[in-house]
Amino acid sequence: MGTPDFAVPSLQMLIDSRHEVVGVLTQPDKPQGRRQILTPPPVKTLALAHDLPVHQPETLKNGAIQSILDETRPDLIIVVAYGKILPEYVLHYPRLGCVNVHGSLLPRWRGAAPIQWSVIAGDKYAGVTTMKMAKGLDTGNILLAEQTEIGARETAGELFDRLSVLGAQLLEKTVDQLEIADSDGVPQDEAQACYASMLDKEMAVIDWTCAAREIDCLIRGLNPWPVALTSFEGARMKVYAAQPEEGVGAPGEVLVADAKNGLLVACGTGALRITELQMVGGKRMNACDYLRGHAIPVGSRLGG
Repeated sequence: MGTPDFAVPSLQMLIDSRHEVVGVLTQPDKPQGRRQILTPPPVKTLALAHDLPVHQPETLKNGAIQSILDETRPDLIIVVAYGKILPEYVLHYPRLGCVNVHGSLLPRWRGAAPIQWSVIAGDKYAGVTTMKMAKGLDTGNILLAEQTEIGARETAGELFDRLSVLGAQLLEKTVDQLEIADSDGVPQDEAQACYASMLDKEMAVIDWTCAAREIDCLIRGLNPWPVALTSFEGARMKVYAAQPEEGVGAPGEVLVADAKNGLLVACGTGALRITELQMVGGKRMNACDYLRGHAIPVGSRLGG
């Protein structure tokens, strides 16, 4: 059971393994892009390329996939970013239970956007965890975990790609171990739990009164979506990349703005050099290139 790009390496690992994949469940095809073209999830594309049976139920409630379970009779269900909560009849069906690959070091960052929040919060480490699924949200017992250091300039998108591969590797170890001896895993420490809520565009607006380091983490954590936002003279500016530096001024004040040195903006503490931006209606581009053709006066304010 899986849907987005993050789940693809895990499915590929299972396909390449000695284990038999008896079926794939994924979310229904959805319209995407400006033209709203009906597009299959990445997991479906991979599954069909390997002639695997694909099921796309609208719901799992009220025994909706009982017939699929009875037909395929899985020993184990693997869940990687599927996007639906599994009801109890699904959780209890397989002989070895349901195993989830989660993009955090549980119990830290339970929930929908653990990778992004690990960057936004300025965590030093991220990781992946395999767990035996239970009724609660990411509360199941931990089977295995693997951590990795978050790069100083790493975006959520870059970390996402790395953890998807790390998750597949950890899943391979987990499945092999369960084949030898079933395990209930180790209970999570509830005192250490925190929740990674879904991202939205409202949280993307930069508060220039915050410290430069905090804003930098927000920018990297919201790249590639929904992308951090500010404004200049009422026009929206997306900020894709920046670098904390020394600098003093009123929050949002432009300290430097030229084609050689780029765009340096004062924060509540320190300053932030914006290196990649996109103005509304324009192209995503290097800040120095933007400033070759567009003036942003020193002393003007962003976000004000």
